[in-house]
Amino acid sequence: MRQYIIDAFADEVFTGNPAAVCVLNEWISDDLMQKIAIENNLSETAFTVKSGGKYELRWFTPGGEIDLCGHATLATSYVIMNRYEKDRKSVSFETKSGTLTVQRLDDLYEMKFPAYSLKQIPVTQDMTEAMGAQPEAAYLGRDLLCVFDSPETIAQMKPDLDKIKELNGLLLHVTAKGIETDCISRTFAPKLAVDEDPVCGSGHCHIVPYWANTLAKSELTAYQASKRGGTLFCRLEGESVYLTGRAVLYAEAEIHV
Repeated sequence: MRQYIIDAFADEVFTGNPAAVCVLNEWISDDLMQKIAIENNLSETAFTVKSGGKYELRWFTPGGEIDLCGHATLATSYVIMNRYEKDRKSVSFETKSGTLTVQRLDDLYEMKFPAYSLKQIPVTQDMTEAMGAQPEAAYLGRDLLCVFDSPETIAQMKPDLDKIKELNGLLLHVTAKGIETDCISRTFAPKLAVDEDPVCGSGHCHIVPYWANTLAKSELTAYQASKRGGTLFCRLEGESVYLTGRAVLYAEAEIHV
């Protein structure tokens, strides 16, 4: 089984968000995919099988399968269009979140994802204790989105991961208005055995709708302030979020299972 490690939302290796991509001739068992994801110990391992003109795509974290992942989709697109079908300019994936389409624009990859609907919820003492700072506002989609008034708060945050597990939402995204970019964010996913996701595409399906509405602009540049860091070029159109970024190959190997 061929596997690639791709740094997504990155201009060079050791930045952005690393994802493993396994290109299969046919599906293997869920148990084996989960074991491979645990062995890789990355925030996501993607598995893809070609079906007609499209590809089926699934994503596994060390803590289980997830229904939407941006950086591993970008990574899979990079592998397909640079290793398997070099003349291809776009690829469509059948996923648990419907059909996702990725277009290659020179060295950029533009992904069309569904925007999450956000419901404002009360800020609680549990949120403040979990994050070590009090949010200005909180919203719930698939994940919990907490908004702060300072980018420094985001960059310096040292959350209590055990307490985050007790909050609503699958993942936690913390965000503030940026200085050099429109917004800054970080993502924590202890429920999926991922302490911090370096650059989260599905997180920006929450973050982009919020900031597009707040800033009254449809195009945004977003920065994820993890230790590795990553930049996303984003656009909101109706109920779709377009996420654009670069990707680079770090490694490729053969899995013997």
